[in-house]
Amino acid sequence: MTAIHGERVRLRPIGPADRARAREILATPEVARWWGDPDTETEGLYSVEEGYSVYVIEFDGVVVGLIQSCEELDPQYRHAGIDISVHPDFHGRGLGTDALRTLARHLLDGGHHRLTIDPAASNETAIRVYTKVGFRPVGVLRRYERAADGSWHDGLLMDLLAGELK
Repeated sequence: MTAIHGERVRLRPIGPADRARAREILATPEVARWWGDPDTETEGLYSVEEGYSVYVIEFDGVVVGLIQSCEELDPQYRHAGIDISVHPDFHGRGLGTDALRTLARHLLDGGHHRLTIDPAASNETAIRVYTKVGFRPVGVLRRYERAADGSWHDGLLMDLLAGELK
């Protein structure tokens, strides 16, 4: 994996030196609300699986977020999913939008015809950003994810086809 440059951000592969900052981002209440336990999630970022890539999002030399992709490599179903988190101090600046566009373009240029993302159905802010990039709602995934309190909440499956990136 090499660094990928967007208009304002740089995505570079996550490394051991990023562990504390990654945990800090995932532990903010605004991110942990959607991502869950920061300790478990931080360790999961370092799992090495074929088709799984994790990048830090850098802006002006500062790590402001994390973005990852999981690629389905079977040629019959080839597509990729994306997840993203941005530290709340950097919300509202278009950095997450730039990071999404950058990774989406990289994956589409790499041969994927379809990308997916699956925010909580109640995460209106994320859904607005994903729509801005070109993702479209496909359907509701009922009782999709378990919350910290043990309850289940719905997810929204969204996809973006090659040629739809905005």
